[in-house]
Amino acid sequence: MRATTKRIGFIDGIRGWALFGILLANLLIFQYGIFGKDEISYFDLSSSNLFSYYFVKLFIENSFMPIFTFLFGYSLILMRNSLKKRQLRVKWHLFRRFIMLIVLGVLHSTFLWEGDILLSYGMMGILLLLFVNRKPKTLLIWAILLLSFITVGSFFETEEDIALTTDGKMETYLNQTTNIYSSGSYSEIKYHRNHKDPMELDGEEAALMLLAIPLVMLPMFFIGMHAAHKKWLVNPLKNRNKYKTGMIMLIPIGLILKATFYIKESIHWLVDLSYLGDITLAIGYICLFAFVYGKLFGSRFVIGFENLGKLSLTNYIMQTIICTFIFYGYGLGLFAKMGVTFSIVLGIIIFRLQLYASTLYLKYFKQGPLEWLLRIFIYFKAPTKKRLRTEKAYKNG
Repeated sequence: MRATTKRIGFIDGIRGWALFGILLANLLIFQYGIFGKDEISYFDLSSSNLFSYYFVKLFIENSFMPIFTFLFGYSLILMRNSLKKRQLRVKWHLFRRFIMLIVLGVLHSTFLWEGDILLSYGMMGILLLLFVNRKPKTLLIWAILLLSFITVGSFFETEEDIALTTDGKMETYLNQTTNIYSSGSYSEIKYHRNHKDPMELDGEEAALMLLAIPLVMLPMFFIGMHAAHKKWLVNPLKNRNKYKTGMIMLIPIGLILKATFYIKESIHWLVDLSYLGDITLAIGYICLFAFVYGKLFGSRFVIGFENLGKLSLTNYIMQTIICTFIFYGYGLGLFAKMGVTFSIVLGIIIFRLQLYASTLYLKYFKQGPLEWLLRIFIYFKAPTKKRLRTEKAYKNG
């Protein structure tokens, strides 16, 4: 009984850890826009801000989102097992969960912010229903095949970039975005977000990009599902030395692989292995948190991450609300004005406040408002007081 509680707490803690990195990475989008973050030369950053920018790109961006993807797959198998034990229709309940994520994603991206991930996760979840009853070995084989396919494909990339837009059109778009996001009204920003796009994609290019999304995301979903079957995260205290070894090995390897994206500009024969680096670093970061979790088990620090992770959906949307208010014209209007270094400090402050707020909130409520809404849609009923008392007693051991 008590081991199960620790396992759940550990998974929530990793989810909170992932949200921290996702917030720091997303602050580039909040401050420079979904396209502007990769056209950083337009904003003429100072040397210190440029250093901070590349720090985020190398150490954080694309290496915390895979953790969330891994946990999505892991939790999918845990939920499947739970539904089976309760003799409920597994795929039907999971399908409703994913439909609700799609709805929340559409609302989030339409009315708040263009960097939404909920829509993609909901759509990928529906695709994963085809694999939810597959054997662990099958899932691992799929993950290895897809990773191998993408990695081998890196060796056949041409030196010429595919022109998806022109420099002139991108500069015009960034000018408009900076002006509207920093001083525009909510309706002006919403219109720009939903109707303006610097990309010049034909039908074939758009289709290829849509096909590439599941190809890139599926490996970590499969690895997470495989890990749940094999119970990788059941006993973090017992496996602390294994996590230490994984942390020491995988983090440096991941950083080296990610760096190939930047140094290939100077070493032309070098292959871009940054995608493999993203995943390697993500697994290394999981090991890092697991090691720290074992060292500080039961501390306020660890409990704070667990509590934030329990409210991950609500906290994710709250990050959007807070940051869009800070950077957009209908709030403080600091778009492209704060700088990357101070945005990192801001991210740490926001996350620290969320740790405190989540811990305080869970003293009075069992679930976050969006977690509660998601549960209602999955089961078509609210948890009864009797069930809440039973679950609370179960959590207390």
